[in-house]
Amino acid sequence: MKLPVIKHLTSFIEENDQDYVIETIETLEALTEVPSLKDEELDVIGELISNMYGALEVDKMVKDGTPKKEALNNFMGRVLGSIDK
Repeated sequence: MKLPVIKHLTSFIEENDQDYVIETIETLEALTEVPSLKDEELDVIGELISNMYGALEVDKMVKDGTPKKEALNNFMGRVLGSIDK
């Protein structure tokens, strides 16, 4: 996951609507079923999907009252903490 990408997507959600990101996730997930995709292509799609889910999680925290910077830091802390285990 890339914090700058999640931050940008979170701003996009604030300016537009989370439905755009949800529909994009659904589209990308459908694309993963194309049998001719290479592993590298699947990795890129997977990275995009995970960043979008991350942005949705950060957006939820912000809507629940957490300041945006704190929400981003908390989310990335959880991600890094789960990687270390």
